[in-house]
Amino acid sequence: MPKNIIQFEGISRFFHVGNEVVKALREVSLTITDNEFVAIMGPSGSGKSTMMNILGCLDTPTAGKYYLNNQDVSQMSDNELAEVRNREIGFIFQTFNLLQRSTALENVMLPLIYSGISKSERQSRAEAKLDEVQLSDRMKHKPNELSGGQRQRVAAARALINNPSIVLADEPTGNLDSKTSIEIMGLLENIHKIGNTIIVVTHEEDIALHAHRIIRMLDGRIASDEKNKTIRTIKDYETVEE
Repeated sequence: MPKNIIQFEGISRFFHVGNEVVKALREVSLTITDNEFVAIMGPSGSGKSTMMNILGCLDTPTAGKYYLNNQDVSQMSDNELAEVRNREIGFIFQTFNLLQRSTALENVMLPLIYSGISKSERQSRAEAKLDEVQLSDRMKHKPNELSGGQRQRVAAARALINNPSIVLADEPTGNLDSKTSIEIMGLLENIHKIGNTIIVVTHEEDIALHAHRIIRMLDGRIASDEKNKTIRTIKDYETVEE
């Protein structure tokens, strides 16, 4: 039986803006199990970005409980959350978030600096991850010497370097052309196949259709949470091209 990786119990997040209270999330409850591939969708202001921040331990809820791998992270300090993020969550962002003066290899090695691992071991592991995302010939290149797709592959390798429970992708194809977007979704499919839990936050229907489950947000609540009956894969695009 799949184990619960994520459990939200009545999660709310309120923000004070001047004299107003913005209710970004309203008593959201959900469970995500090991090795699920989930898309979170919703229009601007729906609460999907706030949900992503809480899922990724970048923010804490105003009310409710968040259990990550059976550990209550909803009331943790910033330092405790940073440790959890480094250990449990790999991030892939729309803007790549790479260090511009560092090589692809150095960018991928970065999360391991805080893990007490020797430099030779860090380099060995980073090289292996870059090889997995088919960038072994670009290890010494800096981000400005790479295409958008290659930069996102570096970001994916960095996200995987600590063998996280969850890979959280925030609009991972937002800055990419359609052909490169398909390649990145194929990469996420492969990451899912090797056992990672994937959560993609997106406003693009085509991207969400790669997920096996689609959660739609509206006004801070879950409007629908359904299995995707028409899962799209990289092979569907290959058939069209032929």
